[in-house]
Amino acid sequence: MAEYKRPASELEFEENFAQKKPLMNSTEAYYESSRCLFCYDAPCMNACPTHIDIPLFIKQIHTKNMEGAAKTIYDANWMGNACAKVCPTGVLCEGACVYNNQHIKPIEIGRLQNYATLASIKENKKLFAPGKNNGKKVAIIGAGPAGLSTACELRILGYTVDIFEAKAKPTGLTVYGVAPYKINNDEALQEEEYLRKQLSYNVFYNKAINTPEQLKEIESKYDAIFLGVGLGPTASLGIPGEAGINVIGAVEFIEELRMKHHNVKVPSKVVVIGGGNTAMDAASESARMGADEVTLAYRRDKKAMGAYKFEYELAMHAGVKGLFNTSPVEITSKGVKFIKTQELNGKLENIAGSEFTIECDLVIKATGQAKMGTLLKQINGLQLDKSNRIIVNTENYQTGNPKYFAGGDTVNGGAEVVNGAYEGKMAAKGIHKWLNK
Repeated sequence: MAEYKRPASELEFEENFAQKKPLMNSTEAYYESSRCLFCYDAPCMNACPTHIDIPLFIKQIHTKNMEGAAKTIYDANWMGNACAKVCPTGVLCEGACVYNNQHIKPIEIGRLQNYATLASIKENKKLFAPGKNNGKKVAIIGAGPAGLSTACELRILGYTVDIFEAKAKPTGLTVYGVAPYKINNDEALQEEEYLRKQLSYNVFYNKAINTPEQLKEIESKYDAIFLGVGLGPTASLGIPGEAGINVIGAVEFIEELRMKHHNVKVPSKVVVIGGGNTAMDAASESARMGADEVTLAYRRDKKAMGAYKFEYELAMHAGVKGLFNTSPVEITSKGVKFIKTQELNGKLENIAGSEFTIECDLVIKATGQAKMGTLLKQINGLQLDKSNRIIVNTENYQTGNPKYFAGGDTVNGGAEVVNGAYEGKMAAKGIHKWLNK
């Protein structure tokens, strides 16, 4: 029997997808911030990819300097509120907290960060303004975390910034690709609107850039271009039957769920194929949408999974069943045919004669995402690695074509929102230095 009732209304959807990091009230924030030891050379700060001054913003919260706390966060990370909600803080900042060494619960840094930034967003506090216009223009392709961070940083430096976004909404992964129990649509979009109002960058929606003619036009109108196009659709498994109507990619499944909420109908029996964080999200979401049976199948053993341990546990607590050393062979109208696997001398092998079938109504492929190679190969001088990721100079994120800079998933192959935010900020600094050399 399903752990969750099928949501028939928005209220029921919100109940099933209650936030993992709920907003603190003022009393909780005051007492939690009082626990911080304000470490010298704080390990939490070093563990954050954007190196937010965490002890400082926590002290500012404790002294009720909320604007100061929000500014400290945004000075380092333009996606400060989103990262507070979706970052794996237990692995990063909170995982590095010195309290862990004493077997004491670490400071709830993510929730404190959310508390501080959301206060400024809701009250529309004016923390930033564009720099003096320097007469130069930069185009950004993609309004995801990397693109938005680049835009904000460039506006502070006085550049005119135009963002070209293929979809109807901004923030990329945070509104289209993250499980709704991590961040809801309103909160993701409120942060972007808050930053856009303060820094006045331009966003053109439903404006996909995918032809040589479009690229040439942009190259002629702008002094530099930032590529923040992210990743493409779910990659193919390469097995018979995966084009069937009962098969969907995890990325596409999560996007539909984020856009349609309770109007998405998930059937009774679901099989999710994969072992990464996206697979965990898709499995957990299927269970929270009322599926009676959700099976997570991974071709290697549990230790080899790419997913964080807490993500796997979250899926298991939602009622998902894990199946390991199991590789898909074929997808049929009735389910998935698997074969058992084993690892010998570091090589994964199928066990002959061990085939079996799991019946299901829906198969979700969480097998990674295809790279945007078709678009990227149209740009002269752009260098790609074997996985079609853009090769950049990691000091300034400049590509092989000096007019183009890049960051986010199209460079790192698929990391956290915070990594995209950092790379966008560094790319903006690289653009500024290159245009003023």
